Amino acid sequence: MLGTAPHSTARSEAAAALLSSLRRGDAEELEDQRASRQVADNLRLLTERLEPRRRVVHAGDVVYAAGERFDTLYVLTSGCFKLVNVTADGREQVVSLKFRGDWLGFDGIAAGAYACDAVAMDTGEVLAIRYDHLLSGSLACPELLTVLHEAMSREIGRDRDSLMSVCTLLAKSGMRCDQITLRMTRAEIGNYLGMTLESVSRALSKLARGEVIAFAEKGRRDIRIPDVAALTRFIQRSLEPVSATPLQ
Repeated sequence: MLGTAPHSTARSEAAAALLSSLRRGDAEELEDQRASRQVADNLRLLTERLEPRRRVVHAGDVVYAAGERFDTLYVLTSGCFKLVNVTADGREQVVSLKFRGDWLGFDGIAAGAYACDAVAMDTGEVLAIRYDHLLSGSLACPELLTVLHEAMSREIGRDRDSLMSVCTLLAKSGMRCDQITLRMTRAEIGNYLGMTLESVSRALSKLARGEVIAFAEKGRRDIRIPDVAALTRFIQRSLEPVSATPLQ
């Protein structure tokens, strides 16, 4: 009986791995398309049923501030927003990032007042929906309540892993996957991730040296991703649990 040549086996395994990777990529692309269609359908339903007020915002505009009386939820149709808390010593703490299709204001429902500031990071648009109008509209159109519950569920799930949520949301917000513009300063990134400014700078420099990312221009916020697959592999390796060294 003839044995299988080692190089033939290696080629077969490589081909199988490539095919599996392509299938995963196709599945992820289909899921992204489905999610994008769902966002568009939800925005259309909210607009048709509730006729919300549209508000265009620019970088630095405050949608609502901590302590303000809660009466309105906001749904993002475009742009990028951050939720900010102020610590006891006066420092800003970025607690969440929001993109197209996300909702703002859930933190105000329980206490009747917003718990943090919602600030635009670039030019965008929000739909302002009165909470009482949303509840009354849900009686005539139960689909509205479904949309609200789904948004709340996503919010809960997203908070489990803020770093991965940022990566996922960037991919699903309609932005280019091979080039992004950082809307946050390095200090804000460190604030959000619980890292010092120096640690953020070192981490970005390490990614650049490893050719995982490249800066379009020194000192600018435009970052180019030469190989999206390489970045994906880097993230997956970073999330793998570190095996414990056995005690001698």
